[in-house]
Amino acid sequence: MFLQLAVMMAAIALGSRKGGVAMGLWGAVGVFVLAAVFGVAPADTSGIVDVMLIILAVIMAAAAMEAAGGVSWLVGSAERAIRSSPRRVTLIAPLVSWAFTLGAGTAHVFYPLLPVIHDVAREGGVRPERPLAVSSVAATVGITASPVSAAMAAMIVMFDGDGWNLPRIMAVAVPATLLGVLVAAAVQSRVGRELDRDPEYLRRLAAGEIAPPGAPTGGGDGPAAGGAGPRARRSALLFLGGTLAVVVSGLFPGLRPHTAAGPLPMPAAIEILMMAVAALILLLCRVDARKMPGTEVARSGTVAVIGVFGLSWLGLTFIGANEHRITEALGGVAQGHPWFFAVMLLLLSALLFSQATTTKALMPLGIALGIPAPLLIAMWPAVNGYFLLPTYGTFIAAVNFDRTGTTRVGGFVVDHSFMLPGLVTVAVSVATGFALVRFV
Repeated sequence: MFLQLAVMMAAIALGSRKGGVAMGLWGAVGVFVLAAVFGVAPADTSGIVDVMLIILAVIMAAAAMEAAGGVSWLVGSAERAIRSSPRRVTLIAPLVSWAFTLGAGTAHVFYPLLPVIHDVAREGGVRPERPLAVSSVAATVGITASPVSAAMAAMIVMFDGDGWNLPRIMAVAVPATLLGVLVAAAVQSRVGRELDRDPEYLRRLAAGEIAPPGAPTGGGDGPAAGGAGPRARRSALLFLGGTLAVVVSGLFPGLRPHTAAGPLPMPAAIEILMMAVAALILLLCRVDARKMPGTEVARSGTVAVIGVFGLSWLGLTFIGANEHRITEALGGVAQGHPWFFAVMLLLLSALLFSQATTTKALMPLGIALGIPAPLLIAMWPAVNGYFLLPTYGTFIAAVNFDRTGTTRVGGFVVDHSFMLPGLVTVAVSVATGFALVRFV
């Protein structure tokens, strides 16, 4: 078992070094080694395929929206909200970032907000590290509240049959993660010295490395400045309407088409709805379908699909081959101390760089350990452990966008700006989840 675990960790490490689709490809290599060397039967991929199809359907709708300019329209709306109160940017920016990801289903649309958050904070005399760090965390945590995220797709496939449908999961995940973001923002508002007393910022200002506050930065107008045409607005509203339709169809199964086997299963309903939304955007917004594969959403979505396929397959194969040993060793601890499994989710997610992959790989283990479904739902926000190692794209970008030097990675790697807001957000979200599942 430990040799097989070493193979799995080596595949994850090699994939992490290259990044992108390499993580999924090395996951498949790991499956091959387990089968060829240890005689392990590869896991059944039917559940993984369901998740992949949901991701692809959502990607198509989001890519059509981006091709129509809808993402720019959403960014412009978010920018106006952030600029509305510069002194409260540490509270407003993470809330907008969380809501932005919740609606879009991916944190990649968060990148255009980073320079806006930085400039607004600096103009308001707020230390940029405060809103940048907590907003970066909020954007990733929003994935575990979004009805159209890949991670939510994995949860629906695994728990819908146990009575935990999309609305019930959201009834726990949305308020839990929202409260986590709010508490983290409150804590983060007191982090570090005030900007006008920060030595690194003052050094850069004196050396002329950055322009004084209020000076033109040469960055051009923000997304909100130029406005957006009716096509862009219409595409965004169609996408958000599709997201709402997904939630309603989960809340009222009677609204789904009925077949001989009963109401249409939720995974199929999501796939049909989001593909239909993509088609409507193409039709009503006059989008050139040839542009969709080249959008940023489509490219990042392809990476997500390959990652879910390879790494989830590897994780499920390892767990399936050693389920008896793992449950014997960890079953008592996990049942008596459920928080221990939350720690496992947190640590592994830092290596896998994907909430969906972590969900698909570890939640079956939680079920095998005998942890009740409500507790697994409560612990689900712990899959947002990206912040433990500040190597994920949103965190690297936040550091690079902060020209004042207040958002930083320390000399010991783990002493970075994102650790405190990340730990607070996850801890509060999981604790709130434990309280909510008693009532939902």
